Amino acid sequence: MLPVTPAALRGPRPPGQAPAAHFGPAASPERRARHMTAPVLPHARRRPWRALAIALAVALAAASSAVLIIRDAGTGPQVRFVNTAAEKALAAYPNPGYVTGSTGAHDPSAVRAPNGTYIVVTTGDNIPIKTSTDRTAWRNAGAAFPGGAPWTTSYTGGSRSLWAPDISYRNGQFYLYYSASTFGSQHSAIFLATSPTGASGTWTNRGKVIESSGSVNYNAIDPNLVVDGSGQWWLTFGSFWSGIKMIRLDAGSGLRSTSDTSVRSIASRGGGPIEAPFIYRHGGYYYLFVSFDYCCRGAASTYRVMVGRSASITGPYTDRNGVSMNSGGGTEILAGHGSIHGPGHEAVLSDVDGDVLFYHYYADSGASYLGINLIGWDGAAWPYVY
Repeated sequence: MLPVTPAALRGPRPPGQAPAAHFGPAASPERRARHMTAPVLPHARRRPWRALAIALAVALAAASSAVLIIRDAGTGPQVRFVNTAAEKALAAYPNPGYVTGSTGAHDPSAVRAPNGTYIVVTTGDNIPIKTSTDRTAWRNAGAAFPGGAPWTTSYTGGSRSLWAPDISYRNGQFYLYYSASTFGSQHSAIFLATSPTGASGTWTNRGKVIESSGSVNYNAIDPNLVVDGSGQWWLTFGSFWSGIKMIRLDAGSGLRSTSDTSVRSIASRGGGPIEAPFIYRHGGYYYLFVSFDYCCRGAASTYRVMVGRSASITGPYTDRNGVSMNSGGGTEILAGHGSIHGPGHEAVLSDVDGDVLFYHYYADSGASYLGINLIGWDGAAWPYVY
């Protein structure tokens, strides 16, 4: 949610950090199956009893909730129980998927255009735009407002940096909700722009959606547009203060409803750090993704992605244990591990090969990068990242 100085676009991931297997939308079923099926170790092929022993060890570990790492060291397979908190963190989450090109990013939001091009917008001067044809190789494509956005300067103090944009495609055009503020300030506003193509310089300012000041208990940044099953438009937003809010929008203009001006509370940590809401509809539920803890501290960032769900778009949202997200609830699905620090400010894209999580993370150097992984759904309809 906060501004970031332009990171060196020197690479798609931290040096020495192996990426997760990449599933581009064109990945074959065979490639996906190879990744999802555990390999048979060479020694297991030659000695069936070893394979049986490994299977038994895995079953016992699962029963005791232990985590295993299985390796072939050249002398036979090794089964190692992972016990420490650090080891569990390394084993629990995947690395970001492989991306190349212009991969420096902060607060990404993504859409797939009707022509198949992927567009990512991020926090930065005049809202930077990146594009890709395969969701792997990314290039800079200018900014939404190359000539600046003077209507925002009373909130930014004259800075050109605009925060946490949210891009989507509806009704034959692109919608861009974005924030204007300064670090640590509640004097903030969310604006809307639209474009026929999503390209740099084609965006038209449609006006201010909502603002905040010291007279309210929320911060009007980090917007996300969501449309419910009946076609009603809603905007979620919020950062710190009293948490995540929701307002109703007019579907015709994309601006705030004049008939329903309620500000609903859908997630809070009692003043603790929570921000970057994103609501995604899957099956019979609306899933509220948020980021807990702190971004914008480089490799010391503690951001992590949490989720809850509700059968109603306005809540109540509860986590996997039934704890209300208005009472600090949230089920963690992604956190820092190894050289991946502070993953967060998530967005979900429904793509041809499944549901995709976009987010940023920090390398050991402190630079922020674009993270992309697939989302799976378990038997209880809860999301996980792989």
